[in-house]
Amino acid sequence: MSLILPDQSGELVLTESRTMRAQTASRVDVLDKVKALALLPDGVHATTDGVAAYYEVGLDAIESVVRRYREELVENGMETLRGDALRSFNETAKLTVSSRRNSLRVFTRRTILNVGQLLTESDVARKVRTYLLEVEAQATPQQKSEALQQLELAEARMRVLKVAEGIVDDAWLETKARLVAAKALGEEPEVDPLDVPLYVPDFLKTLGLKRKDIEFAQSWFGRHASAICKELRIELPQERQSELPNGSVRSTKAWTERHRPVFELTWARHYAHKFPGLFDLGGAA
Repeated sequence: MSLILPDQSGELVLTESRTMRAQTASRVDVLDKVKALALLPDGVHATTDGVAAYYEVGLDAIESVVRRYREELVENGMETLRGDALRSFNETAKLTVSSRRNSLRVFTRRTILNVGQLLTESDVARKVRTYLLEVEAQATPQQKSEALQQLELAEARMRVLKVAEGIVDDAWLETKARLVAAKALGEEPEVDPLDVPLYVPDFLKTLGLKRKDIEFAQSWFGRHASAICKELRIELPQERQSELPNGSVRSTKAWTERHRPVFELTWARHYAHKFPGLFDLGGAA
């Protein structure tokens, strides 16, 4: 599948085509090529004031873009922080925000670039769009096709996750969505490492099991892990639906990295003695 550029000329093609904006959205390196970008002390975010300063426009121009394209900007990483999230961010980013301020909008590099794709009354934004189109013109058809396929796959996965709301564990679902979104955006996911999904086959693979041994061990692994959770009074994760190779569907637990100690105990109790020559959790066997 090849990608056809819209039949438009000039840098305004980006302001009029969301598909084109998605194609070039990962090229955040362009920002520093056009002008030095000042971020907050965390080195990741900028406030609305910072974005306005970068593009040399008033706050009202940025607010106008946010009002018109809020959904797209949120998808690309813009957040409005309130309450505990705001207090936590202030501590992490080492900010001093007035106690009377009950919210703070922050932009990642990707959303700052997104604003530049949309902002029409800024010379800096025009230069950003020109650079982006030059980069796009240099990309090979295969690179463009692969980028679009990756985006379409992420959109399909997001639709599946949306359907799963209320069916699987909310924390697992949110983390999975963040991982899918980050991969599509070419960014590192901003999630708690303990909330990252943990799959039985992946865990067994890290121990050195071959494919046939993984298939043997995983059939009862989850049941053993659940029994250990009950024994140790550890809260079990909620169920999620998993598709088997034969096309059938079964319910499995939405395990995360916080359950890794349970997996390790399950291995030690029920499987380690069956594979004496394999890597042991405490070191080489």
